[in-house]
Amino acid sequence: MEQMIADLALILICAGVMTMIFKKLKQPLVLGYIVAGFLASPNMPYMPSVSDLENIHLWSDIGVIFLLFALGLEFSFKKIMKMGSAPIIAACSIILCMMAVGFFTGHAFGWSQMDCIFLGGMLAMSSTTIIFKAFDDMGLRQQRFAGMVLSVLIIEDILAIVLMVMLSTLAVSQQFEGMEMVTSIIKLVFFLVLWFVVGIYLIPLFLRKVKSLMSDETLLIVSLGLCFGMVVLASSVGFSPAFGAFIMGSILAETIEADKIEHLVNPVKDLFGAIFFVSVGMMVDVALIGQYIVPILCIIVAIMLGQTIFSTGGFLLAGQPLKTAMQCSFSLTQIGEFAFILATLGTSLGVTSDYLYPIVVAVSVFTTFTTPYMIRLAIPAYNALNSHLPERWRVLLDRYATGAPTVVSQENHWRTYLLDTGKVVFIYAILCVAVIAMMLNIVWPILEGLLPQPWDNLVVATLTLLCLSPFLHALMLKKSHSEEFQTLWADSHFNRAPLVGVQTLRIVLGIFFVGYVIAHTLHWGGALGMILIVVIVMNIIMSRRLKRQSILMEQTFTDNLNQREREAARRASRPQFAGHLVERDIHLSDFLVPVGIPWAGQTLAKLNLGRRFGVHVASILRGKERLNIPSGNAVVLPGDHLQVIGTDEQLSSFAHELESQAQQSQSNDSEQAEMKLRRLAIEEGSRFVGQTIQQSGIRQDYRCLIVGFESDDDRNSLLAPDPQHPLAASDVIWVVGEDENLAALERASHVQYPNAR
Repeated sequence: MEQMIADLALILICAGVMTMIFKKLKQPLVLGYIVAGFLASPNMPYMPSVSDLENIHLWSDIGVIFLLFALGLEFSFKKIMKMGSAPIIAACSIILCMMAVGFFTGHAFGWSQMDCIFLGGMLAMSSTTIIFKAFDDMGLRQQRFAGMVLSVLIIEDILAIVLMVMLSTLAVSQQFEGMEMVTSIIKLVFFLVLWFVVGIYLIPLFLRKVKSLMSDETLLIVSLGLCFGMVVLASSVGFSPAFGAFIMGSILAETIEADKIEHLVNPVKDLFGAIFFVSVGMMVDVALIGQYIVPILCIIVAIMLGQTIFSTGGFLLAGQPLKTAMQCSFSLTQIGEFAFILATLGTSLGVTSDYLYPIVVAVSVFTTFTTPYMIRLAIPAYNALNSHLPERWRVLLDRYATGAPTVVSQENHWRTYLLDTGKVVFIYAILCVAVIAMMLNIVWPILEGLLPQPWDNLVVATLTLLCLSPFLHALMLKKSHSEEFQTLWADSHFNRAPLVGVQTLRIVLGIFFVGYVIAHTLHWGGALGMILIVVIVMNIIMSRRLKRQSILMEQTFTDNLNQREREAARRASRPQFAGHLVERDIHLSDFLVPVGIPWAGQTLAKLNLGRRFGVHVASILRGKERLNIPSGNAVVLPGDHLQVIGTDEQLSSFAHELESQAQQSQSNDSEQAEMKLRRLAIEEGSRFVGQTIQQSGIRQDYRCLIVGFESDDDRNSLLAPDPQHPLAASDVIWVVGEDENLAALERASHVQYPNAR
């Protein structure tokens, strides 16, 4: 126990010192943690080192869980749906190409197949933390290409989780088998949909019911309990613990408490996340880095060239202009957190070589330092390339980018109907399978010990069918009277046979589920079994109660899924024209007006932002109020959210000026607001002579406070002030106030400062 505390103390002290140093150097804190881990590791002979690495690895595993849980809290499945196809196309293209680059790079050095596959996965994921930091430091967060990069990073994060699951399966089998991989994908999709649907339905209901009992402390404990409960559940079905943490985070991200949970979890995540990155640094062996310096340099070159070439191609394929595509691709030339997580996964499973871990860390450190320079290099590289491109190619690229966001004007009713019906059948089939599996594998064994044969079979069959009924009703009938169905039915007689066929297949699927339950519980077959199945299915189809129940369940799920969005919309939402600006380079960004800034309290006409920066204020959000297209007489107040329209350069200039004014304001405020203690003497002729402290107005008029009187007998002791004490000549008082108020008090009362002893 003492050794574990000593190790933890050493880790946190090293991490604290190094993060302060790296903060001063304006470098990502992740690098500071890695350096701290290297200094605290047994590989550093001249420093105190951690002795019990087993406990450190346990803590680092917990750190991965918290990192993925926090990532899930920032993630939303709806965000992907709203992004459109461009980020998805770009992210998938980049990941596939970079995995191939990593695989063939490792293969060129004669590494094992598993080392090559894991290296490909590590090179495919850029670092969200490092890119966020670089954009903030360089003032690029408001630019158009930065939004595209961050969208791609969101897609990469979810694909990284899928990649972790795939690599875990591959590591266990030790060989690439197509059928086993397909089975793993089906299993992944099944549990992903099941957990998300059930979680979105139950957890927001639970949080609403107990809202009155939820203090911050309770909410934190409940959230972490749900997180680790999902971790255990994911591990029990064969997935990694990190996958379960991410899923629970993404479920809680759809609740209205998501922001508060994220705020509460952040300190815990920062602590264990720091231990994880420190443990990464402990795996660094300088001797191995020196031995593998050539592969390290080659991998760095592979990342630089691979990302700049293939990522540019991916963004061009997604319909982005060449300039934006190159700015995005030059921003992604590094690896980070997920590379460490995948390296840890390979090491824990024992499928990767010892040298791969320090190589990846060395590559990450180097590419982190080069990221800002690569971002700055994007525009010169674009100018050089654009000047050498044939005119025909430039026209072709511009035409492709301009035509990318086209919208089909005529709706395909067949496609809409089949997609909606397929989604309904898919989701409710998964729920039916889950109910049957739970009843037959969990509930039935319990009832076997409580009820005699054959009553346990009958009870299990009845309970299972009752639980299945609302899901089976929706599976067989939902969308059967939709607008698309009725339009297709009325449009042509040739549509009716396919529509009836689709509906028949859905009913057959419902009959299959009912028959499966009857066959495995009651073991009834033949004509009796068929009659029973048909009667049950007909009752499910005809039941109005089940119809109301299924509608109510779906409405509850939809309300839960959209409650955070509705809450945000209730406060204030982005204007509808935000994504439809005419010029490609013009877009909308949000800015917060800090407290104390000189701009606060001035009108837009006086600020003249259009002439000074070329930007225009489209809306002012103030609490729950929104002022759209404000006039020049509109006043800017502290805490306002300004929605500003402009180009990348104009918005960057505006953001820089806003930040510099805020920093200047904070500096001035901190100096002006400093309270000082001074010793004052009351002399003959002072306006305060003969007045009590309360009558003098020193507190009300001059905002100063008398804290004590010097005693006539002992000048080293102070007497407590009495509000009714009359001030007399030769009294010496001690007063607290700001410099400006103390000076005003001196001028008004002709009080002179006695010489300090």
